Amino acid sequence: MAVTQSMFELVLQHAEKAGARRVGRINLVIGELTGVVADCVEFYLGFLSKGTVVEGAILDVTSVPASARCRDCDETFQLEEFDWTCPACGGKSLEATGGRELFVQSIEVD
Repeated sequence: MAVTQSMFELVLQHAEKAGARRVGRINLVIGELTGVVADCVEFYLGFLSKGTVVEGAILDVTSVPASARCRDCDETFQLEEFDWTCPACGGKSLEATGGRELFVQSIEVD
């Protein structure tokens, strides 16, 4: 709920700055490692947006897969849900390189 509340306030602020009558679409980027569930964001957005210019906006979510770089061999790869080992060398010293993103990419307004 807190993530959706922050996103909603940001969208509302920018829509008001633009003099929008209505927000038609919100383009959101969510990384797999954030733990944020798109369906929950959509549900809470519907609740929070009632009676505002955001009510009825379409939420378009782009999911960013979890990826990592092996500190041992420098291999970059996508992380599997339960397998956090380097497929090239078997190393376990990894640095997350993708999947922690969480931001409003853009909004479309009328």
